[in-house]
Amino acid sequence: MNKLQFLGTGAADFAKLRAANIPDRLDADARRSSAALLHGHMLIDCGPHTLDCLRILGIAQECITDLFITHLHSDHFDPENVRTLAKNRPGLRIFVSDAAMMPEIPGAVVIPMEKYRSYTVADGVTVTAVDANHDADFAPQHYLFDFDGKKLLYALDGAWFINKSYNFLKGCGLSVLVIDATCGDYEGDFRMAEHNSIPMIRLMLPSLRTVGIVNDNTKIVLSHLAPSLHDTHENTVNNAARDGLSVAYDGMEMEF
Repeated sequence: MNKLQFLGTGAADFAKLRAANIPDRLDADARRSSAALLHGHMLIDCGPHTLDCLRILGIAQECITDLFITHLHSDHFDPENVRTLAKNRPGLRIFVSDAAMMPEIPGAVVIPMEKYRSYTVADGVTVTAVDANHDADFAPQHYLFDFDGKKLLYALDGAWFINKSYNFLKGCGLSVLVIDATCGDYEGDFRMAEHNSIPMIRLMLPSLRTVGIVNDNTKIVLSHLAPSLHDTHENTVNNAARDGLSVAYDGMEMEF
């Protein structure tokens, strides 16, 4: 089985005070900056809280072999934390958009990714970057991971799927879709061209099923939730369950 663990699941308005008050534990209602871990060694994003999350979960930085940067917004890419990670794991591979203006990261191997091209990460594991509907100045991309036919799309940050990405993903039959849900269960948010709300996701899912991007077996998980734009975690979970959606929380593990 493949393992995905969410380290942080918050947006840029992460609850700084609440997280500061619980420095040694994770809490679903004190979401830290979004990051995730695949198979215990492939890290997606490294923001201001990521190294703390690894520490709290007892995961040594030396275990991280690869880092995948979704974009360069500060809640997803903290240069000092990335430098610390690379110092503790010499040879760390950093996958990032070929449009990204990366700072120097001593000891790391930076791999600029051409979108829609498959890269081998390990035996039986490939990754492909696709366009994300987010601020283009920060080199955004979503990641399609393929683990011997089990496919996971990590789609943070972003809103409606861009045409080229949508067409590329048709028929892929995702095992897991991790999708941006920055905004809560309401309409009319001004962020609709860079982040999803839950009503936007409800509108998209039938079309994603029609073209075979997701199916009845796909696990659909909401992440990147802005604490200021959502209800409590418990209420969000209960509401999302009516639509067959799961809600990630800091420290959550899942297999696929």
